[in-house]
Amino acid sequence: MDVHLIDGTYELFRYHFALPSHPREADGLEVGAVRGVLNSMLQLLEEGATHVGIATDHVIPSFRNALYDDYKDGSDIDPEIEGQFQPLEDVLAAAGFTVWPMIEFEADDALGSAAIQAAADPRVDTAIICTPDKDLAQCVSDEAGIIQYDRRKRVRYDMAGVVEKFGVLPESIPDYLGLVGDTADGFPGLKGWGAKSASVILHEYTHIEHIPADVNDWAVKVRGAAKLSATLQDNLEDAVLFRTIATIANEAVELGDVETLRWTGPAGNAEEVLTLNDAAGQLDRINKLAATRK
Repeated sequence: MDVHLIDGTYELFRYHFALPSHPREADGLEVGAVRGVLNSMLQLLEEGATHVGIATDHVIPSFRNALYDDYKDGSDIDPEIEGQFQPLEDVLAAAGFTVWPMIEFEADDALGSAAIQAAADPRVDTAIICTPDKDLAQCVSDEAGIIQYDRRKRVRYDMAGVVEKFGVLPESIPDYLGLVGDTADGFPGLKGWGAKSASVILHEYTHIEHIPADVNDWAVKVRGAAKLSATLQDNLEDAVLFRTIATIANEAVELGDVETLRWTGPAGNAEEVLTLNDAAGQLDRINKLAATRK
């Protein structure tokens, strides 16, 4: 079996910008993206997915905000998107999906945790992490059977795919982000360190602490090496901190039996919740899918 692990927060943002606005009839709350994500998840089932887990950011702040003051805190999120966080969780759970709403941790942490645990089950062929987020590339493992999949682009990344995209192995992705930074998450990396220089150096040394302090000992040549080396030594604590921030917390969820992710049909409150969110038209579709899973 394959296990599909979905970044619900990413999907919500994706459909918010892709679909027309839809204020729900009951109270005017925007639910256009919620309806879009539900439709996408049902399409995933129609394409053959059997075991599905969906991680969401119930709130944006996480334990990482205590590590770095400028880490993303959600203060810049469009209220129309943030207002759909709870309805998204409600609708997906009512439709019968396993949902992990994250508070202390982030959705990415839940995806990584679930992927590692699912892949360890001998019944699982592949754990498929469905998100384009760069940090999840660190979880990709041919040996374990974990891949990353960009559903919008329909591109699958195994270990060779990660190396082709970033120039480094999955285990070096946190180090890569620690040096280059991740503007989406609000940490800058080190000044002057770009994707090319970071990939060349980490391809050789794998981790930040393995990069020789003396640039004359570097086994690779990159433009501006002396300046890059000086910047790294002067800001080594920051680089390690940013790497820590970019590292997936593998204890975010306790998966238990992978069979709990098997989709078998809607919850008992499906009609009520879907009707509230102007998605009652999907009930027949959901029930027909459920009939094929029994």
